[in-house]
Amino acid sequence: MERNEILKAYGTDYKEMTKRLLFRADLKNEIEKKCGGSRDVKIGIKPNLVNPTPAQFGATTHPEVVEGIIEYLKENGYENEVIMEGSWVGDKTEKAFLYCGYKELSERTGVPLIDTQKEGTTKTDCAGMNIRICDCAFAVDFLINVPVLKGHGQTRITCALKNMKGLIPNSEKRLFHVKGLHSPIAHLNAGLKQDFIVIDHICGDPDFEDGGHPLTKNCVMAAVDPVLVDSYVCRLLGYRTMDVAYVVRAEALGIGSTDIDHAHIITVEGVNDEDMPKSHRILDISYNVEEVESCSACYGMLMDALDRLDQEGLLGKLEEKICIGQGWRGKEGRLGIGNCTSGFDVYVKGCPPTADEIYEVLKEQL
Repeated sequence: MERNEILKAYGTDYKEMTKRLLFRADLKNEIEKKCGGSRDVKIGIKPNLVNPTPAQFGATTHPEVVEGIIEYLKENGYENEVIMEGSWVGDKTEKAFLYCGYKELSERTGVPLIDTQKEGTTKTDCAGMNIRICDCAFAVDFLINVPVLKGHGQTRITCALKNMKGLIPNSEKRLFHVKGLHSPIAHLNAGLKQDFIVIDHICGDPDFEDGGHPLTKNCVMAAVDPVLVDSYVCRLLGYRTMDVAYVVRAEALGIGSTDIDHAHIITVEGVNDEDMPKSHRILDISYNVEEVESCSACYGMLMDALDRLDQEGLLGKLEEKICIGQGWRGKEGRLGIGNCTSGFDVYVKGCPPTADEIYEVLKEQL
């Protein structure tokens, strides 16, 4: 593939469609360009299993897509694959492996699962920023990133670049939020290179990282430039590239190009469908929140609860902003979410609390 190409396939047989897409993208050639002709290379597959919810809810990578990748690799003589992932802070990866269908996939294909929440780590110089990265990420010869195309409450979009966060430990994830997410995400991708990208655009939630509002598009894409991919995601979701700082920063670090105007977006199977909602519902809801260094899980749960309250017509009764995040530790206030706001008059206990717990407390206050 050329670096300015994004290939797209549409259909409902996700496994076979993925295999045909990889044949068209000539993934075998991409592996050989980096690793040579040996079939003994170790290939890492990194899905998005942010939480233990099946893919149809719009948050996690369809196991059929990963199975298509595995079958393509084995049919081309590659037998040494691993699936690597770590769920967000507050959920256990082993639970996500089970509920998202990856434990069964692993048993059926013989491809082992690596829980990066339990991995050793190495402090790595990522273009001037030291980041602890899980050792398994450096133990593979070729890394295939399999993100879900979806929205995100804090960064607006999440796809190729941000999905690499699953290869750092929970302690580092918390530090990313303290540092503001955008710059660390860009620098992580400078120190940890993804070699090929298969994008799950089947039914990702266009607003919420943890799903719940899936939008069916039945599309799988392939690319090699993660910055170009995320620039395209910005366009699809109605943002300017400059609206997502980590994408711009990643280009400045030499990771890829944001020049989507000169990209070749090629539909190789099915009928192209780029129509996406531009309502940005997550931004409308987030105006009710005073967020300082909050972790994604806690923030995502709050967004779910606020969305429910808004649909019930209750959110308009809120007279003050809700505080959330590590930046509120040791401080006082009126209404807070999570243990970091334990000094507040009213706060929802948990790290993170569930969406139901937040909903019940906020509904009572309103």
